[in-house]
Amino acid sequence: MAGIRSIVKKLIPTTLFRQVEPIGHLAEAVIANFKFGFPSRGMHVIGITGTNGKTTTTFILEKMFYEAGLPVAMLSTVAYGIGDDINPQIEHITTAQSGILQKRLSEFKKAGVKWLILETSSHSLAQHRIWGVPYEIAVMTNVTGDHLDYHGTFDKYLEAKVRLFKIANKHGRKFGVVNADDPNAGRFVDSISRSITYGINAGELRAKNVFLAPDHSTFQVEIGDDDYNIHVNMPGEFNVSNALAAIAVGREAGLKKEQIEDGIRALSDVEGRMNVIKAGQKFNVIIDFASTPDAFEQFFKSVRPTVKGNLIAVFGSAGRRDESKRAVQGEIAGKYCDEVVITEEDDRDVDGNQILNEIADGAIESGKVLNQNLFKILDRESAIKFALERAKISDDTVVLLGKGHEKTIERADGEHPWNENEITKKLLKDLINQ
Repeated sequence: MAGIRSIVKKLIPTTLFRQVEPIGHLAEAVIANFKFGFPSRGMHVIGITGTNGKTTTTFILEKMFYEAGLPVAMLSTVAYGIGDDINPQIEHITTAQSGILQKRLSEFKKAGVKWLILETSSHSLAQHRIWGVPYEIAVMTNVTGDHLDYHGTFDKYLEAKVRLFKIANKHGRKFGVVNADDPNAGRFVDSISRSITYGINAGELRAKNVFLAPDHSTFQVEIGDDDYNIHVNMPGEFNVSNALAAIAVGREAGLKKEQIEDGIRALSDVEGRMNVIKAGQKFNVIIDFASTPDAFEQFFKSVRPTVKGNLIAVFGSAGRRDESKRAVQGEIAGKYCDEVVITEEDDRDVDGNQILNEIADGAIESGKVLNQNLFKILDRESAIKFALERAKISDDTVVLLGKGHEKTIERADGEHPWNENEITKKLLKDLINQ
């Protein structure tokens, strides 16, 4: 089916293809469900959608449910599996194509899974790839501009996200968990019978006494007769928000206070999400998947106050994706960082130097000067090496954004193996040996 779709895509105009594509995906989803016997029926399905925070929230919930002894499985951008048997997700896609998705759900069913946590993208919702999945709890982490190259307008992107809540409103618990700090919260609350809102600044489930450290966060929550003391082994205010969403789902699932607290604390990290890299170097290195303007804003807003020395950022912007965000990414990085190193990030068949120039325009707008505190290095490994060499003292921090957990990098001649974590550790060891 994927091969047929590729041929059709080449033969007809893009606008027309976008109109007929959901029909093809729906047909695939129907066929896949019948082939595998509608495997998600009988499972309690939790869907997590949003521009940022989906993956981390998925991992927090999976760990919480697993530690509580519930038969749980998850599918996310980073990985999929049951309990300790977690497999890396190698596709550059959040929610798997329907054939792969239903096959994995069938395997979960045979293994006795009762709870399923499914990271659900706007593409999969707009294309009906998740048809047949009986979501009964829907979570919205946030909604900011992204994937507009596909959806066309922000409202269509938003409506795709809201569709998850409308689906959940037809099954089981009919329960929604909504980030009250997001200006679009009302659209989601209005789309489902029962809901709870959460947030740092607003919401029924609200964090207080928030403490942000360079490598973790703590906070308290009071709701009704319950109070929680939460420790998150990941830095950043946005991870406080992700943990709040997990608390709300845990409460709805009937988990006890200790199960929720212990479950969140049990998660050490999520690959490619705020990973602190230690290879014996004297300065700090963080790898994160952030690739949207909102993710940049949230990331730098959390990291900048903890950095006493220079903050050096390495990132790019994908080819064949939303072009409008490139200058914005550059401007945000330029505003928060002392030095900015722009490089490739899945440029695909787009001229990498063109992408670098578009990002640089935004960084220059925020006050950066080319070849003084703004650098363009197309090869990503060379760019990382250059940035690591710029860090001089223990108070400096280098952040590598955009690739995170991904195991390939896409260039004009196809996919190449890539592991940002391993490459960075190798470069750090070489630097130390020098």
